[in-house]
Amino acid sequence: MVEFTTEPFELDTFPEHAAAARRVVDDAGLDVSVGPFGTGAEGGAEQVLAAVTKLLKETLDAGATRISVQVSVLGEEDGTP
Repeated sequence: MVEFTTEPFELDTFPEHAAAARRVVDDAGLDVSVGPFGTGAEGGAEQVLAAVTKLLKETLDAGATRISVQVSVLGEEDGTP
């Protein structure tokens, strides 16, 4: 599982770097959940790691000035770290 946020935050518009991040995780086929403090995405380890690499590049290219990322390994039985 990966959890991430991109900055700068913009309250009036949906920034291009946020749209780029969402495209990456959607295109990777990850299960996505959007929350008030960030976005989470789940999938297989290789799938998640490849998406994180692409997410970092594409969001920076789209104007992100900071990207916070946390990767967790979830248990198969109950989905907990």
